[in-house]
Amino acid sequence: MPLIGFGTVAVPLPPSQTLVSVFIDAIEVGYRHFDTASIYGTEEPLGQALAQALQLGLIKSREEIFITSKLWCTDAHHDLVLPALNLTLK
Repeated sequence: MPLIGFGTVAVPLPPSQTLVSVFIDAIEVGYRHFDTASIYGTEEPLGQALAQALQLGLIKSREEIFITSKLWCTDAHHDLVLPALNLTLK
C-alpha cells in the first residue's frame, strides 16, 4: 500500500464530473491510494474515475488501487454499521 494517499474530501462539494476529472488527474500523476468516506459524497465519482482509468489504460487492474474509507460516527450504532459498509462498497 502506498505511503501517500490522495484525500477526497472537498468543501464545498464540486460537481461530480469535476471530481472525476481531478481523480483521473491524480491517477495520471501516479496516485494509487485514495482516502474517502461516504459522508464526503465523493465515493461515487471516485468509482467513475477508476472505471474510466481502466478504460483509458491508465491502470491495468483494480489491484493497483488502494482505497481507504471510514465508518462515520453517526453510523457506529450496531444496526447502522452493515448498511453503511454496504453503501461504501457499492
